Amino acid sequence: MELNRTPDSPHPVFSADRIKSVDVVRGVALLGILLMNIPGFGIHWSKFFEIIKGPYDSVDFKTMQTIFIFFEGTMRGLFSMLFGAGMILFMMNKKEVPGAPTVAEYYYRRLLWLVLFGVFNAYILLWRGDILFFYGIAGMLLFPFRNAGTKWLLTLSALCLFVGLLKIDSNYQDLRNKRQAYHAAVKAEKEKKKLTPAQEQAKAEWQEMEKQRTTVDSAIVNKDLEAMHSNYPTIFRHLLPQNAGSETWGGYHGIWDSLTMMFLGMALFTVGFFSNKCNTSTYLLCLIIGYTIGITCSWAMFWKGIIGGVNIGQYVDQYRVGHEILYDWKRVFISLGHASLIMLIYRSQLVPWLMKALSNVGQMAFTNYLMQSIFCTFYFNGYGFDKYNELRFHQLYYVVIIIWIFQLIFSTIWLRYFRFGPFEWLWRSLTYWKIQPMRMHRAEPVANFDKELA
Repeated sequence: MELNRTPDSPHPVFSADRIKSVDVVRGVALLGILLMNIPGFGIHWSKFFEIIKGPYDSVDFKTMQTIFIFFEGTMRGLFSMLFGAGMILFMMNKKEVPGAPTVAEYYYRRLLWLVLFGVFNAYILLWRGDILFFYGIAGMLLFPFRNAGTKWLLTLSALCLFVGLLKIDSNYQDLRNKRQAYHAAVKAEKEKKKLTPAQEQAKAEWQEMEKQRTTVDSAIVNKDLEAMHSNYPTIFRHLLPQNAGSETWGGYHGIWDSLTMMFLGMALFTVGFFSNKCNTSTYLLCLIIGYTIGITCSWAMFWKGIIGGVNIGQYVDQYRVGHEILYDWKRVFISLGHASLIMLIYRSQLVPWLMKALSNVGQMAFTNYLMQSIFCTFYFNGYGFDKYNELRFHQLYYVVIIIWIFQLIFSTIWLRYFRFGPFEWLWRSLTYWKIQPMRMHRAEPVANFDKELA
């Protein structure tokens, strides 16, 4: 790698040129993602069955209810919106230089490295919920729309949302068809008719599916727990098919929700939403609309869809359209509400010290995201502190708070001495194929956070 660069060559954004409001929102999203990831790090999926079945007044149930209604998918949605906005930011300060790689080359090189970092997160750090891989893939589709107008970006976001909703409804209609085939087989059986092979299969498939949704195979649970309490090679082999399956499934099915939020983030950035340029009334209106619609959808999905769907047979008989179709709607609106609330607090100057700390976390979002994987996998997996499945659901969030406090303090201290987080530095050096200057010099201009708030 080269060390020197010319002033006109493409380079990372200097600290003084960063939009701090964007970093604040990104910092909140980054910390919030751990709210959703921590169960995947720390407990076996079978515990969800136990909590969902009640009692509904337990601490674990109330914690799950709160997390799902207000945060499930929304922090990832917020992070995806910032990723879309970040694509535009990446392009804004880049100029074509004769004889040098084009801006497009830098852009795609950046995303290809992000895909590889996602592979590193999944297969080396052993986090089966990695999003970097999908963001890298989805981000490659954004480039042709970098100069699209706000209306076109909103249209693209709506189109991706619609495709995702069609896929969700298609899966539910397949479920209803299986239920109808089961009813037909049961009816024929009651009429003393000999079942056809297809009816026998339909009946057996439905009964097996109901069994899987209502009971937990202790042998499978014990096998999973034994693997997660083992050494690194054993856990690697155990998670290998899960990671491979997740990336295959997510790359085909899950990409639509990412693109929905990324295009929405690009649109919002073009109107100055994330750069603190909208009127206070605009943010307040978005907050009210976002939370009213989003929380209503989320509440209905939780109580009618998840809790009501424990008895899957009765649920499918009752509803022609599943409540899961509300998931993307609630993500869009609650994410918008979260972003609006953050912007209102940011411009109110009520807690400038917290805003500055969140900005630091957001500036080091890549490092902090991977740091969460490192901390959590080492704390819960067998090759580390071996705490997997030993905490109750609500106790997982004590770990979250500890990590939050550490990352708020660590990011603030680190950025006093360095321009980038360690993984940001590596990513940028690989993107530009030049070793980036790391240490902060005293003479270097630094963004005046208090001045920007004014």
